[in-house]
Amino acid sequence: MGRIERHFQDIGYLDTLAGQDTAVHRLDPRAKLVTTLAFIATVVSFGKYEISSLIPFLFYPLYLLAAGNLPAGYVFRKVLLVSPFAVLVGIFNPLLDQEIHIRIGALALSGGWVSFVSILMRFTLTVGAAMTFVAVTGFNTVCMALERLGAPRFFAIQLLFLYRYLFVLVEEATAMVRARSLRVFNGRGMGLPAYGSLMGHLLLRTLDRAQRIHSAMWCRGFDGSVRVMRPLSFGRREFAFVLGWVAFFAVMRFFNLPSYLGSTLSEFMR
Repeated sequence: MGRIERHFQDIGYLDTLAGQDTAVHRLDPRAKLVTTLAFIATVVSFGKYEISSLIPFLFYPLYLLAAGNLPAGYVFRKVLLVSPFAVLVGIFNPLLDQEIHIRIGALALSGGWVSFVSILMRFTLTVGAAMTFVAVTGFNTVCMALERLGAPRFFAIQLLFLYRYLFVLVEEATAMVRARSLRVFNGRGMGLPAYGSLMGHLLLRTLDRAQRIHSAMWCRGFDGSVRVMRPLSFGRREFAFVLGWVAFFAVMRFFNLPSYLGSTLSEFMR
């Protein structure tokens, strides 16, 4: 349970990163949200055998990392943490598609291996972009941007509460597990049957905590609106940010720059 608690506290570090004051942090969250959604939609639209065409799309998450002064190691570890899902999706491709698709000298790669690498690349790009986007925006601001772009307020508020109070739930569960561990002797009471009782008590404590949180919110005048410290302002910088990156994504979607550069270099070396 302590490991789960540490992982959740580590995810909360994203809010600390979002509190920085850089040029990309000061951009209107709606501009960053629209650009990131366009990036994800473009990346997932590639075919299953596309690899080289995806390479230029590394520029967007790398730009957010550099401009937002984000620790690359932290983001990489978070992406690596959820990478087993992508591995499970494509791990059987080499067995199902054994037709040779690419030859590099004496090395022959089947279509299954190519599609597997393509899945991993698309997963890394989309998750990395989403992670860096949240790190330069903040989850509160992301929910507010969703609401301002037309998403139902109910959905935005529920998403915000889900994120915020997952930490409260983990804190309550950790306290219960720690209390049980201090009250057992010689391993008694540590088996699976005890978890049924723990889950019941956790549900009761969650309901009680939710009622107290709801009362506290009403006492503080909560009206269902998401508020942030930085005011929203969609100006020329935001428009140039969205237009520039979306144009880049569109060009890279229909023009294979790495393949073109490779062909040009090969002709030049002859």
